[in-house]
Amino acid sequence: MKNTLPLGVDFAALRTLRLVFELRSFTAAATTLGVNQSAVSYTIDKLRRIFNDPLFFRLGGKVVPTERCEQIAQQASDMLDMFEAMISSATFEPAEADQTLSIACNHYERLVILPQVIRALRKQAPGLRLGQVNSTNQGPDLLKRGIADVLIGPIRPDEDGFYCRTILAERYCCIMDPSNPLASGELTKDAYTAANHLTVNYGGDWRSRFLVDLENDGRKLNEVIQIPSPAGLDELLPGTDLISTLPVRLAQPLAKRLALRPCPYPGEFEIHMVWTARTHHSPMYGWFRDLVVDTIRQSLKREPEPGCLI
Repeated sequence: MKNTLPLGVDFAALRTLRLVFELRSFTAAATTLGVNQSAVSYTIDKLRRIFNDPLFFRLGGKVVPTERCEQIAQQASDMLDMFEAMISSATFEPAEADQTLSIACNHYERLVILPQVIRALRKQAPGLRLGQVNSTNQGPDLLKRGIADVLIGPIRPDEDGFYCRTILAERYCCIMDPSNPLASGELTKDAYTAANHLTVNYGGDWRSRFLVDLENDGRKLNEVIQIPSPAGLDELLPGTDLISTLPVRLAQPLAKRLALRPCPYPGEFEIHMVWTARTHHSPMYGWFRDLVVDTIRQSLKREPEPGCLI
């Protein structure tokens, strides 16, 4: 391959390279960038000539980077992050902000965390706009693609390139019609597994922690009905013998119509806030992350003792 002038590389081309490398897909990179796939292919071809390397090849229908590409992609990522930090304002004035932030989260965070964060934002940074996208179990990928700036949820990536702060701890409880015989007295493991369950699978291949603990104990639920979201459980459970298992803070607002009982498999888990190097050094995003943590910590101080939640 004939080498061309290295200064012909711009940041847009490097971002395209990083996206193809992270997503292992020309099509997904094009979708993220909002361009045609041919534009991505053209950019990669230009970079192939500049770096005198194939960069990517197809193997078994998959896009695979060369060893040289892996080095270039890491260096390009570092350069892009450094440049973004360079052009970011050294200070951030919440009252004057008019930017847009994107949060990836799901049903739990949208009901438990976002309302409090939005109230704090309206008071401190009324010009700041907030967008929310469903993360399902693809949150880390949304961060890599730049679709989301912050991920809030139970997923804590263990790969390099992610930063994380733990927001709160949570556990599961059982909800049912108040007339259900299981609504009074201790709910034993045997009674729990033998009961008729309406389970929430949250879509995708996500596995709730209490189900993992139950299976590790060699047990299995008697699942009668499965639904993808907890929405509407206060309409589905009354007048039936079904019970459901939900995180305590999701179940608590349903206590007016349903009975809440401790779950014999509480499945403790944590909610995290995750971001990447792209926003790590930004004063605005740093301020926002602090706002989320401080807001939730203040709300936790107002909560009753854990044993009083159910």
